[in-house]
Amino acid sequence: MTMKTNKVVTITLNPALDLTGSLTSLNIGAVNLVNKSNFHAAGKGVNVARVLSDLGAEVTVTGFLGKNNPELFHQLFEQIGVSNRFIEVEGSTRINVKLVEANGEVSDINFPGVEVSPSDLKQFEQTLFELAETHDYFVIAGSLPGGVTPEKCASWIKHLRNLGKKVLFDSSKAALSAGIDASPWLIKPNDEELSDFVGRKLMSRGDCQQAAQSLAESGVENVVVSMGAEGVMWLNNNQWLTAKPPRMSVVSTVGAGDTLVAGLCWGHMQSMESSQLLRFATALSALAVSQVGVGLTSQVELENIMLKTEVNEICPSKNVEAN
Repeated sequence: MTMKTNKVVTITLNPALDLTGSLTSLNIGAVNLVNKSNFHAAGKGVNVARVLSDLGAEVTVTGFLGKNNPELFHQLFEQIGVSNRFIEVEGSTRINVKLVEANGEVSDINFPGVEVSPSDLKQFEQTLFELAETHDYFVIAGSLPGGVTPEKCASWIKHLRNLGKKVLFDSSKAALSAGIDASPWLIKPNDEELSDFVGRKLMSRGDCQQAAQSLAESGVENVVVSMGAEGVMWLNNNQWLTAKPPRMSVVSTVGAGDTLVAGLCWGHMQSMESSQLLRFATALSALAVSQVGVGLTSQVELENIMLKTEVNEICPSKNVEAN
């Protein structure tokens, strides 16, 4: 019988301070007035940590933070009750700007991060391998800063995998390609990232299934594809499950993918049955789009969404339309 665990490490190699502004509509090349704004510590792995902490996990966070501006991160880690094992490096953690329009469109302006030195890398590796002595679940999420090559990131995945650890990897572009070669335990590309990876536009669910099947054949045990309002597909052990949440009133899609990763991680940590696990993670992600920021804001609302989330088994060879 699989043992439950509450302990998890989230790794954010390139965190960011997110400056989010809401406006009626974005006019390119003109002055835009923001109705309301929010400035907070973020990054994909940090978002995952926040949700996991809300769910009841014992979370340790690590990665790289700029020495010049770590205060908001320190405040957040204390507030959500996670153990901080970030390596602080020279420079400032980047600021990413997210402009959210009234129709739900989000424009991301992502700046480059800190430059990580060889001694920083060594310190991070020591921390990571030390944590591997006491943790089985690792979430590596987000982009890579300068000084961290896709190959270096892949080597960490491979090392953890060789130690028998479950690595959930959520990245894109070159980092995703190199990471997949290291056969992480779970990946969660969205349909755009999957298209980018295979080098062609995936037009249908069937296209996404074929692409995911090729990833599974390369050694990735769990391939989860998120398709926005169309829901989520999960391939494990040649079994396909699909989940579709109810139609949500979208406030912001920022952090919905990170919330899905947190839900998938928690579901596995708690040894949930497959259908229940996918229903839970999909509903949690759907709840995220109805709010600004990440986190479990209402257990009652989550349970409501779960009741309305459809989960079905689908055939590997057929393009089955969503219900």
